[in-house]
Amino acid sequence: MIRTDKEYKKAIEKLEEEEKILNVQREHFIELGHTGEELDRLMQPLISFHEQLKEEMETYEQMNRGNLGVLMDFNNIGRWLIGIRIAAGLSQKEFAKKIGVSEAQVSRDENNEYHGITVEKAQRLLELLGVRFKAEIEEPPSFFNQKNDDFAYA
Repeated sequence: MIRTDKEYKKAIEKLEEEEKILNVQREHFIELGHTGEELDRLMQPLISFHEQLKEEMETYEQMNRGNLGVLMDFNNIGRWLIGIRIAAGLSQKEFAKKIGVSEAQVSRDENNEYHGITVEKAQRLLELLGVRFKAEIEEPPSFFNQKNDDFAYA
């Protein structure tokens, strides 16, 4: 995942390098007599890496534009928090200052995608970023429709 402008600029350079390598490698395989499905199979690992890098860049660009999408479950709260910081136009250093921690701490948290973050910490970060968060149940489970007064929560 690309988290900073510096990483994004490096990704652009890497993508350009990879495009050159892809073309050279493709020509090399063709010179060796590989064509069709065989050529596709040989090129697939390089193409796969190239496509993954393009997807990461697109994700970063979307975050920069504030297009974070909907948070569908709390498993992705870390990526969403990173996206909010990026959308707010804050560097990791600026964000660290805003929330009162070191830049190194923000970098560690983001590299770990805030794995294991508490609800309280997530709420604090959202508040400091000026984000109002709303959770709702999209499709209530069937027990929400039960009329039984004896229903007990486990």
